[in-house]
Amino acid sequence: MTIELYYFDGCPSYPQALDNLIAALALERLPAEVEMIRVRGTTDAEAKCFPGSPTIRINGEDIDVAPADGRGFVYGCRMYEEDGRRAGWPSVDRIRQAIQRERTGA
Repeated sequence: MTIELYYFDGCPSYPQALDNLIAALALERLPAEVEMIRVRGTTDAEAKCFPGSPTIRINGEDIDVAPADGRGFVYGCRMYEEDGRRAGWPSVDRIRQAIQRERTGA
């Protein structure tokens, strides 16, 4: 399983996203390594189809169920909404759900 975390330098949210990702991997008992991918500007954001920082992809798929295509590609912060709350990072549960979807192919 390939796990990537896309971010930009100075993003205040990616450290929490990384912590949540590591926790989710531990709970799922996955020894996967996380590849950290720095996005270096607007041109790089477009080339990497980057919808904002932080973005987590598992086997090339964004963990967000809603397609990222409609958001466009930005060199900026990303927000996640879950249960009516917004945060700058995905929750451990949301990441676990994405891992489980990828495992089952759903």
